[in-house]
Amino acid sequence: MKLKITDKDALIVVDVQNDFMPWGALPVPEGDKVVEPLNKYIKLFEKLSNPVFFTRDWHPENHISFKGYGGIWPPHCVQDTEGAKFHKDLYIPLDNKFIISKGDSRDFDAYSGFQGTILDSLLKERGIKRVFVGGLATDYCVKNTVLGAINLGYEAILLLDAIKGVDVRPGDSEKAIDLMLSKGAIGITFQEIENK
Repeated sequence: MKLKITDKDALIVVDVQNDFMPWGALPVPEGDKVVEPLNKYIKLFEKLSNPVFFTRDWHPENHISFKGYGGIWPPHCVQDTEGAKFHKDLYIPLDNKFIISKGDSRDFDAYSGFQGTILDSLLKERGIKRVFVGGLATDYCVKNTVLGAINLGYEAILLLDAIKGVDVRPGDSEKAIDLMLSKGAIGITFQEIENK
């Protein structure tokens, strides 16, 4: 199957931040391996003048998801720290790009790029009908962003060659992919895009 990108499509790059890299505070195994394939998608969307949205965890120091405050995760992606920055090799276009911060209030956790953000509004005002989603981590923020998109009425394309999972329990990522596909997401790789 070849997929053609149209002017109704947007790219969502999920949480490619230092703290989710293998050396970070909350490491995703091989998390750095998504950067190169994502850059191909980003440059393609840039070339076609389609919008690219970069989500990021942007937590206060005392965030509810942190172990010391009742959550399950070590402190990560604290606002304005090195760990919260995007990976240095991630390509960020000059134009038509949007940074979406999530989980930025103490008492609200957000695994989806749509939770507590203006992502849905920005997509709707641009007439976007379909979103291409890749990044970190397959079994948490990618999964929830894809399911959120479907629940909000978007078609969702899962970039199978540009995601990596945490796998807190072995097989979590595989289950997450199965769930996304069962809910209507379409899984593709870069080779399957027609206008690249």
